[in-house]
Amino acid sequence: MLDFHKNHRLLVLTAFTVFLVLSIIIAVIPAYQLQETEPLPNMEALSDQELRGLQVYTAENCVACHTQQVRNIEMDNTWGDRPSMASDYYYSKMRQDVWRQSPSILGSERTGPDLTNVGKRQPGEEWHLLHLYNPRIVVKESIMPSYPWLFEEVSEKDIRKNDLVVPVPSKFLKDKDKKIIASEKAKDLIAYLQSLKQASLTANMKADEFIPASKKKEVTKSDEESNLVDGAQLYMKTCAACHQADGQGLSGAFPPLAGSSIVNDSNPETLIKIILQGYDARAEYGVMAGFAEMLTDEEVAAIANHERSSWGNSAPTVTKDEVKKIRDYIKMLNQ
Repeated sequence: MLDFHKNHRLLVLTAFTVFLVLSIIIAVIPAYQLQETEPLPNMEALSDQELRGLQVYTAENCVACHTQQVRNIEMDNTWGDRPSMASDYYYSKMRQDVWRQSPSILGSERTGPDLTNVGKRQPGEEWHLLHLYNPRIVVKESIMPSYPWLFEEVSEKDIRKNDLVVPVPSKFLKDKDKKIIASEKAKDLIAYLQSLKQASLTANMKADEFIPASKKKEVTKSDEESNLVDGAQLYMKTCAACHQADGQGLSGAFPPLAGSSIVNDSNPETLIKIILQGYDARAEYGVMAGFAEMLTDEEVAAIANHERSSWGNSAPTVTKDEVKKIRDYIKMLNQ
């Protein structure tokens, strides 16, 4: 019989043994197994700049408000195409240096949105720059803090050749005569955020389903109307962060869509190409990334139609066949 209340040596040895066994089972074995994880075939290693950005990400404690884990529950389908798996973290679990362990990026709070796939959802550099400098510029309701120490305020005559000027609207500047320059840390952090994209799986790989798994049903004629793609909802999810919900854009950063000659053109080819390929408007605005990989033909048509019929715009309807024709033409040119 164990006599713990009298034999203190036995008590300490037993407690230590239990602690050791639990530590091995809960911590050591899973950590060892994690080392055997391989990257997904389509994953790319983080560049030196992206690795520096990861260090800025952890130093600024972004993990306190943002997760990078798509759980296998249906509501998380918003943040990724599939639930996260161990291989997704292969390149971010490396030690930072001799003294620092792998950074913690999973997070446990979603005060802000999950960032697992933010490189696809929000690929534009200008948007991230404005969002870091003052989140309220691009998301009026945002409660995220500003990060002004990642930027420098300089006179226009002091701007150097390689400086990255942030197109901050004048009403958000304390000194209207100053320009905002992104620091190297800001550029590194944005490069890291832009790299956050869920790698696609190969044909012989299968991802876990979201729980409860949505069962696809055959669409009948009576269902067609209720299953139409919602262009307004897609616009709010994909475009409104830059062009704003009212289509007015942001002066010096993102062009307005309300009253735009491109949006209202009877020939929708240019508008469709911009949505698919993106657009370089640095002469007056910034660079927009394309959404060809993210949006289907039907979704592109729905967004274009929402833009062409909102905020006083009035232009003919775009069909998904028109989008497909232009997408195929772009693919042919890029071959």
